[in-house]
Amino acid sequence: MKRLALILLMFAPAAEAAPTLALPPQAARTVEESRTVGSYPLPVGPWTATGIETLMTEGEITQTAWRIPDENVTTMGLLATLRDQLRAEGFEVIFECDTDYCGGFDFRFGTPVLAEPDMHVDLGDFRFLSARRGTGPSPDYVSLLVSRSSSGGFVQMTRVGPALTEPAELVKAAAPAQPEVLRLPGELDGMGRMVLDGLAFPPGTANLAEDRFASIETLAGWLKAHPEARVALLGHTDAVGPLATNVTLSRARAEAVLERLVTAYGVDRAQLSADGLGYLSPRASNDTPEGRAANRRVEAMITSTR
Repeated sequence: MKRLALILLMFAPAAEAAPTLALPPQAARTVEESRTVGSYPLPVGPWTATGIETLMTEGEITQTAWRIPDENVTTMGLLATLRDQLRAEGFEVIFECDTDYCGGFDFRFGTPVLAEPDMHVDLGDFRFLSARRGTGPSPDYVSLLVSRSSSGGFVQMTRVGPALTEPAELVKAAAPAQPEVLRLPGELDGMGRMVLDGLAFPPGTANLAEDRFASIETLAGWLKAHPEARVALLGHTDAVGPLATNVTLSRARAEAVLERLVTAYGVDRAQLSADGLGYLSPRASNDTPEGRAANRRVEAMITSTR
């Protein structure tokens, strides 16, 4: 069984043991890149119109990615497990966000991410965390980016700090039980998200037909039964046409669904947000009519349960 290298080491007195984190036993390291000396803009806030708030960190930089081939792993559960382990090793969380609060597309492309396919980021389902250990002249900094594909999870860890004499070893161990996650009806792959099937928009428009759609009615009933929940409506398109046009169209369609939920079903607007990803998160090939049709959709995704 291959051992995985973990990129977290202490910078304090040598007598203190090097920290270790445990990923699920099936995790496999896909790539690792290191620089002896460099700088890294560590995100410490979400993306805004002026960019991502960052803290410029300096030292030895190592970025490592792992893939976890488990269809049932969730970004929420995976990050919660790693966050708890970081805290146990003396790290203080500086900033944490999920997809929408991070800034979605803009956050993802505004921070360094290892290349596909070694590190995959689903623009509709990712989470980020930055943490620090130590307050002296040479603290350790760590960031975690967690996402998933249809077949498993991905973790990217960036470590910045004093030069390491040798890497700590990641001990393979079964992941601790994941926290209970509120599920949407019709969930996909256990990720707390569902496709709103059967919606009808005239081609190239965001004019949602006046029909009664079973998927919207189901979602409305679920939202009213769970007033503490917050859900993001994410519009998607096929790959025909320029990205900017498709992002605008997909966002407008998600907003049309939001308005229908509020005006026709009395859902609290505060429970909902809407955004568009254009063709950046397909669920099928755009090379066939059937695939393009599958990619034109609006999804609902839980962003908070309290």
